[in-house]
Amino acid sequence: MKILIVEDEKELLESICTFLTNEQYMCERATDFATALEKISLYDYACIVLDINLPDGSGLEILKELKSGGKEDGVLIISARNALDDKVYALKSGADDYLTKPFHLPELAARVAAIIRRKSFDGNNLIRFDEVIVDLNEKCVKVNDTVIDLTRKEYELLLYFISNKNRVIAKNAIAVHLWGDDMDIGGYYDFIYTHIKNLRKKLLQAGAPDYIKSVYGVGYKFSIT
Repeated sequence: MKILIVEDEKELLESICTFLTNEQYMCERATDFATALEKISLYDYACIVLDINLPDGSGLEILKELKSGGKEDGVLIISARNALDDKVYALKSGADDYLTKPFHLPELAARVAAIIRRKSFDGNNLIRFDEVIVDLNEKCVKVNDTVIDLTRKEYELLLYFISNKNRVIAKNAIAVHLWGDDMDIGGYYDFIYTHIKNLRKKLLQAGAPDYIKSVYGVGYKFSIT
C-alpha cells in the first residue's frame, strides 16, 4: 500500500520511511507544504502521515484541501502539539487519527495499519474475495486452505486489485501504485505485465478462478465475472 509522509524534520522523515518500508508499505516523501499539496492533487494514498507544522504552511490546510476535494485518503496527524483542543480540531476537520510527538515507530505503524483497515477493508484484518483470503497482520494469502507464496510486489498488486475490485484500473495507476511517481511509467509496463502474469498463475495454480481481466487499451479489472 502506498503511503505519503509529510514531515520537514529530515531525520524523523527517514526513520518513518525506513520503518514503514520494512512493514511492506511503499513510502513517498514531502518535506514542505507545496510538495505535499502537489502530490495529494495528483495521486491517491492508502494513508497520509501528516505533520501540522510545515515551513511554508499548515498541515491542517492540506487536510482541508483533501476533504474539500472529496478525496478519501486516510490521514494520521503527527504533531508536537499535545493540547486537547488541537486534537479535537484536527479530528473534527477530518483526520482519522492523531499521534503526539515523540512517538514509537511501532505505534505509528499500528495506527497506519488501523486506518487502512478502516478505510479500505471495512476494519477487517482478514480480507475475503471469493476464494481468496488475505491476512493483513501476517501478510499471508490463501486460496481456500492453500497458502500462496507471493513476492512483495505481487502482494501489493493483489491488495490493490481487491481494494479496487470490479473497477477498471489503468496501467499507469498500477505503475504509480507499485513504484511511485518518480519513474518513467512507460518503461514499467513490461514489469506490470510480468507481475500480473505471475500473480494470475499463482492464483490459478491454487485453484482460484481467473479474476484478472484485461481491458483492451486501458488496463485491468479484478472481478469474479
